[in-house]
Order: sequence, then structure tokens, then C-alpha cells
Amino acid sequence: MRLSLTVLAATSLATPTLAADLRFCWIGANGYSLSGLMEVPDQKMSNAVITEKDVTAFRISGFYQDVPIGNWDMRERTADTTFHVRFDPNAMEFLTGGSFASTNSQGWNADGNVMNCGNPGFGFNSGNYAQDICVNGKYIEASSIAPSTPLVAQIGPDAPTCSPAQLMGKARIKAHIKD
Repeated sequence: MRLSLTVLAATSLATPTLAADLRFCWIGANGYSLSGLMEVPDQKMSNAVITEKDVTAFRISGFYQDVPIGNWDMRERTADTTFHVRFDPNAMEFLTGGSFASTNSQGWNADGNVMNCGNPGFGFNSGNYAQDICVNGKYIEASSIAPSTPLVAQIGPDAPTCSPAQLMGKARIKAHIKD
């Protein structure tokens, strides 16, 4: 019996944990955008809210008029790096529009003042003032959009099309379903 339990324990440790690959994109103002990947263990996808503690991989890439302007990977974080994630897996949406570091905000290598994205660096912030980015430690005010703009994700190997029409279509569909 002891051998059977040891073999069972070793087998369960050797079995890989399946994870959901979530792809997302954000369209800011004036030609700014980002695309990203978040990996979350499958068993966490039943949580009411996924936080940074549940995330096993997270990467974002920023663009200005489709030209790369920076990247960030959670593997680069230090004790001083802001990494705040609030994601609703049922709605497949990042929670936005609230005060920074609250239930409805995001901070991906950027604090509530969109400043701590290093040099070089890239970061994203969503609080109660706006959703926006920073590049090399500088807030890019021109990227700012309304704080409660939906930020949706999808599961799969391919990044979603980051067209404003597609994103607005998803927002209208969700609004209609909630009515």
C-alpha cells in the first residue's frame, strides 16, 4: 500500500497542470495599442476574480501606429514593480474603471500615476482617471481613453484582431446580454 501511494503521489506531481492561454488587445487613443498574453491554471478559471497571484505568465507589447514601442514580461518584475491584475473569467474581461489598486483596476508595470515602467520599459494602467500607457518611465497622456472602456480577452493560441470595430462589437454584445 505504501508503494502505491508513493507511485500515485509521484504520478500526480509529474502530470502537467493545464493552463488557459488568454490573449487580449487594447486600443488606446491616437494610434497607441497593446497586445498581450496571460496564462492562468485551468482550475483558477472558475474563480470569481483572477488576480496577479493566480497568473503563471503575463506579457504585453506596446505599439504606436503599429510600430513596436516596448514590451514587458512579468518575469522581469522586481520588488518595486507594480503588477496588479483583476480579471473576471466568467465575462472574459479585465475589470476597469475603479480607483487604482482596487477591484476594478489594472497595473501592469505601471502604477496609478503610470510612472514606474522602468527605463527602458513599457507599462499599462487602468484606474478611475483613464486607461493609458507609459514608455521608458514617461506617462503617455496621448494614449489615454475612458477608464471604464471594456478590455476583453479570449482563450486560444491566436491574438484577437485589435480592430476598434471588433472590440466595440464585443462591448455592444455584452451590454445587450446584460439588459
